[in-house]
Amino acid sequence: MTAVVAIDNLTHRYPPSPGLRRTGGDRVALDRVSFAVQPGEIFGLLGPNGGGKTTLFRILSTLVRPQEGNVRVFGQDVITQRNQVRRRIGVVFQAPSLDKKLTVRENLRHHGHIFGLSGAPLRQRIDELLNRFGIADRADERTEKLSGGLRRRVEIARGLLHKPELLLLDEPSTGLDPRVRREVGDYLEELRSKDGVTILVTTHIMEEAERCDRLALLDQGKLIALDKPATLKDRVGGDVITVSAKAPESLSAQVREKFGIEAQLVDGAVRIERPRGHEFIPQLVEAFPGAIESVTVGKPTLEDVFIHLTGHRLDDAPSNL
Repeated sequence: MTAVVAIDNLTHRYPPSPGLRRTGGDRVALDRVSFAVQPGEIFGLLGPNGGGKTTLFRILSTLVRPQEGNVRVFGQDVITQRNQVRRRIGVVFQAPSLDKKLTVRENLRHHGHIFGLSGAPLRQRIDELLNRFGIADRADERTEKLSGGLRRRVEIARGLLHKPELLLLDEPSTGLDPRVRREVGDYLEELRSKDGVTILVTTHIMEEAERCDRLALLDQGKLIALDKPATLKDRVGGDVITVSAKAPESLSAQVREKFGIEAQLVDGAVRIERPRGHEFIPQLVEAFPGAIESVTVGKPTLEDVFIHLTGHRLDDAPSNL
């Protein structure tokens, strides 16, 4: 199959902020990133804020020209064939972009005009999407009166007006409650299964990432892993044990010395990966009486994968772009 998105050795830099120019050197937002998205996939870009996701999203949506490397969408170059790419993609940005003083229907109508849609075909398409996303009864309300979840539905519907083959969504669930997040995920799976739309989503939310077919993990502009969510979690060495201790640095060193295993310090706690972790906990407590305040054990999550690969959590990664 021909890849819907093909990225080869993509590198992008930004000049330092004016107040930081003395430190020298451009800031690397993307560092030799390569991957491909196949037809019909829900493909996720998972990483911290500042990890490079937004820059990559802007390049794919043709808002930013890549500096080095090659980026193709449906085989078309995002620089030399930008207009052809734009006709085949739908884009939903993280920041709200609806006109709050217009009704739902007016927002959709004006967006349709941008893509050359008008008359009966546009009205029919708007009605179809209003019903599809359960917002037909709110069609004539100003969008400023809608909840965050309903506005997100309108934004996704707007991005689908011209029947794109690829839908790009930047952090679609940010600011939404868990129930609405699940609803958004259900809509995306329906688009893929019923309409054959390929979907690329950037996220730092674990629940959203779990629903993707494959995930690319980005950190400080680098692609650090790419696979199915379940396969990524298999890379963690067993269960994850988190130990709260009075002197965590000392305890982590003692664990390494006594048991010969890696013990990371994450957010002031000792983190250990161990097969059959529940069987190891009694040994751990017995070995260090009085030093341990509490212990938890659980199966690895995508957050654990990120910690395993980088040594830090998604929400406290060093800032980049």
